[in-house]
Amino acid sequence: MSATPDHADARRGGHSVGTGAAVGEPGAATAVSPGASRLGGVTGPKPEWLKIRAPGGPTYTRLKGQLRERGLHTVCEEARCPNVEECWGGGTATLMLMGDTCTRGCSFCAVKTARRPAPLDADEPGKSAESVALMELDYVVLTSVDRDDLPDGGAAHFSACVRAIRERNPATLIEVLIPDFGGDERALATLVASRPDVVAQNLETVERLTHPVRDPRAGYRQTLELLARVKRLAHGARSDAAAVVRSAPAAGGGAPRDAMPMLTKSSLMLGLGERDDEVRAAMADLRASGVDFLTFGQYLRPTSKHLPVQRYVAPAEFEHWRVEGEGMGFRYVASGPLVRSSYRAGEFAIRAAFEQQRRTG
Repeated sequence: MSATPDHADARRGGHSVGTGAAVGEPGAATAVSPGASRLGGVTGPKPEWLKIRAPGGPTYTRLKGQLRERGLHTVCEEARCPNVEECWGGGTATLMLMGDTCTRGCSFCAVKTARRPAPLDADEPGKSAESVALMELDYVVLTSVDRDDLPDGGAAHFSACVRAIRERNPATLIEVLIPDFGGDERALATLVASRPDVVAQNLETVERLTHPVRDPRAGYRQTLELLARVKRLAHGARSDAAAVVRSAPAAGGGAPRDAMPMLTKSSLMLGLGERDDEVRAAMADLRASGVDFLTFGQYLRPTSKHLPVQRYVAPAEFEHWRVEGEGMGFRYVASGPLVRSSYRAGEFAIRAAFEQQRRTG
């Protein structure tokens, strides 16, 4: 049985599809797939490379049953991520925090919206820690809806979840895919102080397409500034931790997490009508903001009410962007039609980066 995935983030050399033009040549990224209408995007069946098996296997089945028994849920299932079986089998999963209703309405995302979602669950930090322990995760991604209805955008609650998971699962690496907190630096500082291992905020698309792709309250430059600010805030906290390490070195040698640089990550969707030069500009902007890891994935329309897909990007073109991104200085680029921002392939590079930093201090 095969299935075709929806876009999963509440929320990513060769030839362009249908043009025969190599990446970087005129017209390479502006054309749409055969069968595309001018206003409605692509039509007809998805290409073969977007067809996947329905999830299954003993590990997936066991974990799904255990989570259901305890009333726990993951983004992996609810967003129908195409990589769920691979990730769960390898000790990685994504948890959604702060409810299932967002205060923003991005044109690519199927998460339901409301001006005032339900109150936060005070037990969520403990439940999140329980989920991570139950699934025996080596790497967990925490993401959330936007909560513009809260004074701090939910930063304190998000931080409490990070701390609870760290306390119960000290060996688990924690990546947070965060809201922009409305540009509030104090809220971001609260999140950074909880010391996640990786902080991610998705740029989503090129600057020209930011609106209408993203909610009007989100911004291209705001995301870049947030990612740069994470580095600045973390540097101050790291300096304090390094002073402690010098006075009392960690047992076993190497630097503890608190004394290591905080890594940052972002993601871009392809297939929305972006041009090659715009993609390169976005990549350069992310590098200028100090971003370490980047993912590319195919945008897939969740429903007919969302933005149409303008082009199905061929796997060879994704490979081109991977090579080009690593040549620009990103530590790792995960790039492919089914890649999502929390894709497990990136975990190996992140873990390797942490191990190197731990050894060198």
